[in-house]
Amino acid sequence: MMIGLEKNIKVKSYSFSDQGPHLLITAGVHGDEWEPILAVQRLKKILENTSLAISGQISLVSITNEPAYNLGERTAEDGKDLARTCPGNLDGSITEKIAREISGLIQKADFYIDMHTGGNEFEIYPLAGYMLHSDPDVLNHQRSMARAFNMPIVWGTSPDLDGRTLSVARDANIPAIYTEFGGGGESLPKIIDSLIEGCFGVMRYLEMAAWDEEIKQREQFWLEDFRKSSGHLQIMHPSSIDGIFSSQKKIGDIVGKGEVIGFVDDPLSGNNSEIIALEEGVLFLLRKYAKVNKGTATAGVLPISGPGKYQLYE
Repeated sequence: MMIGLEKNIKVKSYSFSDQGPHLLITAGVHGDEWEPILAVQRLKKILENTSLAISGQISLVSITNEPAYNLGERTAEDGKDLARTCPGNLDGSITEKIAREISGLIQKADFYIDMHTGGNEFEIYPLAGYMLHSDPDVLNHQRSMARAFNMPIVWGTSPDLDGRTLSVARDANIPAIYTEFGGGGESLPKIIDSLIEGCFGVMRYLEMAAWDEEIKQREQFWLEDFRKSSGHLQIMHPSSIDGIFSSQKKIGDIVGKGEVIGFVDDPLSGNNSEIIALEEGVLFLLRKYAKVNKGTATAGVLPISGPGKYQLYE
């Protein structure tokens, strides 16, 4: 089913030529992820005033989940996570309606970029990710798009996670990547700049835009992670108790297996608990909002210790 009219999503499309692909770029799937929203707003201005030779069509959605954005929270009033609700339902709650509309936009694109941060609760080391698609052509496009976005970490993850924008793209055989960078309640100009540069990197890969400036390719930690539920950040290093989380590390640190990442202290019961690294690698996810509940994620470690390509299985 294709959606011809989006009632809850504001889309801005730029048609530069009949030749070239249709690239969809979205931000604000969660209402508390600031830099991607501002990056897409900047992209609109750039595309409206550019002297670059661009081919194809680019569609931009700066705030996919406007009700959540208005609240300054991850989700809208119905409490449903848009990134777990796709492909949605036009007769459902507001999040289900938005999920159906964004799913329709994804289905009409040729390529897709969905940009995120850690929101108000987490900080995330810059990464570009993709699902490990069963179609070799789709998978190779995704690998190239993720590397072209030029983030320090490239992460291929489980194709079995449903309800997401990328699972909609997966089912439609549309090459898609997502990005994660920043979070913790801030809005940093350097992150906005990196996201814009990354989008143009993908456009160059797709031969949609020429770029005169030389782009320095970063050394990349590239992990293809075939473990079940890889890419599900909300289950990583959960707290065993309610309390207040205090980190002993910073984002991007290399931690050893068994090393203490932080502590959780419960001032009501007097209980405390250590958060221990379950494997050696890069600390790419770190909780910034200190209050935690039992079972809440506190940190994430990717088992990579230096630039290069890695593969990880169960």
